[in-house]
Amino acid sequence: MTATLELFDGAFWRDPYPAYAALRADEPVRRVQRPDGTVWLLSRHADVRAALADPHLSKDWRHTLPPEQRADAPGTPIPMMILMDPPEHTRLRKLVSRAFTLRRMEGLRPRVEEIARGLLDALPARGRVDLMADYAFLLPVFVICELLGVPAQDRDEFAGWSRTMVDDSRQEESAAAMGALHAYLGRLIDAKRAASDGALISALIEEADEGDRLSEEELVAMAMMLLIAGHETTVNLIGNGVLALLTHPAQRALLRERPDLLPAAVEEFLRWDSPVHSAPVRFAAEDVEYSGVTIPAGSIVTLSLAAANRDGARFADAEELRVDRDAGGHVAFGHGLHHCLGAQLARIEGQVAIGALLTRRPELALAVDAEELVHRRSTLIRGLTELPVDLGPPA
Repeated sequence: MTATLELFDGAFWRDPYPAYAALRADEPVRRVQRPDGTVWLLSRHADVRAALADPHLSKDWRHTLPPEQRADAPGTPIPMMILMDPPEHTRLRKLVSRAFTLRRMEGLRPRVEEIARGLLDALPARGRVDLMADYAFLLPVFVICELLGVPAQDRDEFAGWSRTMVDDSRQEESAAAMGALHAYLGRLIDAKRAASDGALISALIEEADEGDRLSEEELVAMAMMLLIAGHETTVNLIGNGVLALLTHPAQRALLRERPDLLPAAVEEFLRWDSPVHSAPVRFAAEDVEYSGVTIPAGSIVTLSLAAANRDGARFADAEELRVDRDAGGHVAFGHGLHHCLGAQLARIEGQVAIGALLTRRPELALAVDAEELVHRRSTLIRGLTELPVDLGPPA
């Protein structure tokens, strides 16, 4: 039944969920031919959640090589934490995690609210705007740049590099963007060494654990990961969440009537249209089995968070959007060792951005038919290229 299923092409980008439903039912572990090679795709919630914590699924690409070639092969060219296994991952996460405590993230809420107010104040009194460009994109970018200490005038440039890297760009374009961002962050770190500003990059430079510090390359890689993950996911959480409400008026009315449901609604947006489409790939260090299918050692494995979060075996009426649902157990932020470090900050930004928008622009409406909206072509990120809306009068 799934032999001719359209995956990662054509109409799939607009609405991948029918394809994922077919996969979960008929072929939950499927070999998929991609332009860059063959991958094994997991789509059921139980499999994806287990795989996210499976030590036999490594982040080390060298497991794809014959055993005799592994010792001489280089590791990841950029020592990014999300591309590492323990003990290297454990060491890096320990050095950076104290900057992302729940208390510190909650302490940022008033500043996030201030940024949201400023952006909403800057919108025209009424008329049509692209909510992605004028709001959903700006709020997370302002927050992560302030948090890390990235100069305001550099925001657009780094965001352009990030978009090229996570979308389905040509390999040479992606490599050029990564090189440009790497060089930029190296210069920025040098400037922070010369004059600390108290922001997170400066804190990472100074952070030590029993004499252990991040090396120069580790600092660049950490800053790169935090910049990309810190805005890409939240931009699309906001965009996808607003679109969900605009296309589900009863759920929007319920949320306006009961603003106390906002935290639950954000969890439901994360589940129902996850801003991270698939987790970064893993590599089978040995044969692994899911749903009765053996994935051979050396295989590349991709875990569909979007498919898992619509699994009816885990969530009742999973295809329905319900802002009062208990969506606990979704895997939008991953699971296990690589659970998203900034999950709480993303939740805060989503709650503030969507809540403030609904309050200030109660008559907000789509300016085009939903079928006309275009989603980004990315196996990593699930998000819109634009979200044209009619603002309606301010409250």
